[in-house]
Amino acid sequence: MLVGRLTGIFRYPVKSMAAQPLEESTLSWHGLDGDRRWAFVRPGQEGNGFPWLTIRERNDLVRYHVVDATKVRTPDGRVYDVRDPDLSRELGAERVQKLDRGTFDSAPLALISARSAGGEVLRFRPNLLVDTDVREEDWIGHTLRIGTARIRVDRRDRRCVVVNVDPLTGRRDPATLKRVAREHDMWLGVYGSTVDPGRVALGDAVFLIAGP
Repeated sequence: MLVGRLTGIFRYPVKSMAAQPLEESTLSWHGLDGDRRWAFVRPGQEGNGFPWLTIRERNDLVRYHVVDATKVRTPDGRVYDVRDPDLSRELGAERVQKLDRGTFDSAPLALISARSAGGEVLRFRPNLLVDTDVREEDWIGHTLRIGTARIRVDRRDRRCVVVNVDPLTGRRDPATLKRVAREHDMWLGVYGSTVDPGRVALGDAVFLIAGP
């Protein structure tokens, strides 16, 4: 059953840095190609199960942009290789780490509908944005076919203070999370995982397939 169209593809090569909008991408078992493959490690957190430096600790990470795959442009325009120790020092991080399987908080794919995101898509940091009249939570337990890939929708996405950070300025504003709490009981968007790897592209039809 046709339920919508793919209108946004976003990856985040360095965890918590700015989104890279894409026209198309390969979807593998570990999410979009190149998504969250680098992350900075907080000092003294080597033995922590989640040692990564994120927007929770540094709002301004959203103003750092990845260019040319492994180069990072700072808010003031300087460009570093992601592995440059000077960049780690600037961020107050111990070091940077590369993980081929990605450094995800909960799942390798985050999806949201254009209706749910409203005009604040980048605050919700999705991988896939779908223009649909169907509530995305109604997809849970089912499979979506997009392009040549198939994605199982596993569960709802519980939101946190990250959505309060303006992706352009890095400033916090509690209004967004308050809206999500008031209108959606803190849940907005869904998490998914890959059933069949493939290619996805802007404009692809999104089909709902009953069952897993």
